[in-house]
Amino acid sequence: MDIGSAVGRRQGVTEQQLLDLAAFETSSAFTELEKLVLRYAVALTRTPVEVADELFAGLQRHFNPRQMVELTSAIAWENYRARFNHAFGIEAEGFSAGAVCALPARDPQAVGGGRAEQVAVAAAASI
Repeated sequence: MDIGSAVGRRQGVTEQQLLDLAAFETSSAFTELEKLVLRYAVALTRTPVEVADELFAGLQRHFNPRQMVELTSAIAWENYRARFNHAFGIEAEGFSAGAVCALPARDPQAVGGGRAEQVAVAAAASI
């Protein structure tokens, strides 16, 4: 999570956006397009993966096929990385030491204990 926050910060993600990621739907820190991308990241991260046709069509109005592949690949990579790190107990390495590195609230009832939202946040921060 900390490397995603550090990379995202270098790419223009603001401290407020990092703080608001868990509540992105109601945050004024994100544009409607950013919220659409975050919804996609959350959908791709959940188990089972279920991306609504309306969501995908909404993204296609903003991104060409090559961009859709890149976006989906970035989210899938973050999913892989987060699950791999979790399985091996790999934790923060200090990339965001002294800076905002907010984690989303965990829902104990969620599949994976809320990890879907964590992976989505990391993916969005690295895009």
